[in-house]
Amino acid sequence: MPDLPFTREEYDARLAKARAAMATRGLDAVFVTDPSNMAWLTGYDGWSFYVHQGVLLTHEGEPVWWGRAMDAAGARRTTYLGDDNIWGYEDSYVQNPAKHPMADLSALIRARGLERARIGFELDNYYFTASAYLALQTGLPAATITDATGLVNWQRAIKSPTEITYMRRAARIVERMHAVVRERAEPGVRKNDLIADIYHASVSGADGHWGDYPAIVPMAPSGTDASAPHLTWDDSPLRKGESTFFEIAGAYRRYQCPQSRTLFLGQPPQKYLDAEKAVLEAVEAGLAQARPGNRCEDIAIAFNATLNRLGFVKDSRCGYAIGLSYPPDWGERTMSFRAGDKTVLEPGMTFHFMPALWLDDGGLEITEPIVITQTGVECLCTTPRELFIKA
Repeated sequence: MPDLPFTREEYDARLAKARAAMATRGLDAVFVTDPSNMAWLTGYDGWSFYVHQGVLLTHEGEPVWWGRAMDAAGARRTTYLGDDNIWGYEDSYVQNPAKHPMADLSALIRARGLERARIGFELDNYYFTASAYLALQTGLPAATITDATGLVNWQRAIKSPTEITYMRRAARIVERMHAVVRERAEPGVRKNDLIADIYHASVSGADGHWGDYPAIVPMAPSGTDASAPHLTWDDSPLRKGESTFFEIAGAYRRYQCPQSRTLFLGQPPQKYLDAEKAVLEAVEAGLAQARPGNRCEDIAIAFNATLNRLGFVKDSRCGYAIGLSYPPDWGERTMSFRAGDKTVLEPGMTFHFMPALWLDDGGLEITEPIVITQTGVECLCTTPRELFIKA
């Protein structure tokens, strides 16, 4: 029997939520290709998202896993689905310009009596291509193909107690990763060697719980490279007089807990100390607004007002929803902390409060993974909230 990370009752509750959302949109079925949504609905877990795959959900019965035939064994090992609801297409469809796997999916949909159905697809998704859409139009000429991007993602917004437990375990891991940074970072240490130590801590885990792979690789730019938000690492040595921010995540059973801290080797310039003071005060202002009944934008407005008053400007969002994720992103692609996002905060929602600043000659990232509680907010990590300074 598969070792499911959740009870069947929890999966059944998830299916009910997704089906209610389908009914609201008048959909007979949805086909999800986002591996996070596949896992959330069925438990499926495998590094197979480089080929076409997905889960077909209708209003009755089990979902259907569809993917490459060799990965059907993985579906049997990681999902609760019966063999009749695991459909593998043969290997000649894989990366073959002469035939598209969506022709096989179309045959499955027709075999399930859905050839004239109204079916939602995740059209704006990393794992769904323009050629897939065109092939479906050819294979399902009588069906109505509509956009269901985000339909399942939004059902994942409020985490169950077990999900939050998994995120707490991931939090202990990222705490350990940051401790390794503080322990091992020295002038002259090659960046790739430090990243190797971080990865070791990530996979080794913490408090007796193993570490999963994060959905994003470590971001660790130094000096002027840190003025850009999404650079990774090379073999250059750490240098005195430079900052390096570490945007990293602990992960447990694919649940992600990202957190960033910035390290300065030597004495930081005054502007870094001023930026640290401004960010920390702005974070406190934002956290004060993080409570049930408030909106996502309330956190952003409070944060930015404080930051601006102290002489700094952030022109991007300062947070986003997190949880179960696969590469290339640890966000859930739903809520954001920015003006205009009027999503009401509810207990069990989890976010990466990400008040990063990118300066003209470096960057400052001091971020917090948080969960909305019944009365306010809880920071999942205990990593000291400060600029790491190591002389």
